[in-house]
Amino acid sequence: MPFPSSPRARSGPRRRSLLAVGPAALALAGCTAGGDGPGDPEDGPSAADRRARARAARDSEELVERYDAVIAAHPGLAERLRPLRAEAVRHAQAFGGSPGRKASSSPSSSSPSSSSAAPSAAAVPADDKDALVSLAVAERELADRRAKALLDMPGELARLLASVAAAGAAHVYLLTEGGA
Repeated sequence: MPFPSSPRARSGPRRRSLLAVGPAALALAGCTAGGDGPGDPEDGPSAADRRARARAARDSEELVERYDAVIAAHPGLAERLRPLRAEAVRHAQAFGGSPGRKASSSPSSSSPSSSSAAPSAAAVPADDKDALVSLAVAERELADRRAKALLDMPGELARLLASVAAAGAAHVYLLTEGGA
């Protein structure tokens, strides 16, 4: 015996037709969502984006110099600090910097948000623990500045700043509690 048909009449589209039309509608919506304004990603990075990248690269280069100063003053910490320094070098490169060169100390190139210039070997604390704490403080300040700055940045640069700020926070942990 066949089952009787449902007493309620179906109105509107069926599930199969919705499943077939749904992806096409999403594709069309995606094609028309963008604008043709001057801020389109196809136009390349804006001047503000380039300045933010240059500032972030300089900050990472200065951090590399801090690591170099601590390693020079405390050779026993070199093995522990080398991986963290290498990460700071990669961060500078990701922002378009070249950490092999010395960061300029001229007022035109220093960021007003930078807390201080990179220390010389003479300015590094004499105690190993204090030297690690000074690096951790520098990493924390830079990570915090980057986390604040990413709120005003466009998508890709914001993601990069967030990633590098998170790495900086991990470095703080490794310098203070992690025993890297």
